[in-house]
Amino acid sequence: MHEMSLAVSIVELVSGKARAAGATKVTAIELEVGKLSGLMPEALAFCFEAAARDTLAQGARLEIREVEGGGRCLACGHAFVLDSLLAQCPQCGGYAVETVQGRELQVVSLTIDEE
Repeated sequence: MHEMSLAVSIVELVSGKARAAGATKVTAIELEVGKLSGLMPEALAFCFEAAARDTLAQGARLEIREVEGGGRCLACGHAFVLDSLLAQCPQCGGYAVETVQGRELQVVSLTIDEE
């Protein structure tokens, strides 16, 4: 389950940023997870809770926002929603499709407590 290693990396990242800002606690974290990333948001949330134990992020509210997949046909330039990494252009039928959105995993924001 690669969600655990990602959860550990997220905790390390936000804890480091919080420490640098002089925080004593991370209270909330907002993530964007692409629907084509291969990650399971429920599994990531479960792993985050375990990874955050005994860190500045313990008890932090984790908000995961899923990002739709998006593609662009390299043949005709048509942009469309992607449900799969193996997609056919609905306009011209071509298979040369570039994924432009939906594979991301990024921390959008974090809320800290400076008490």
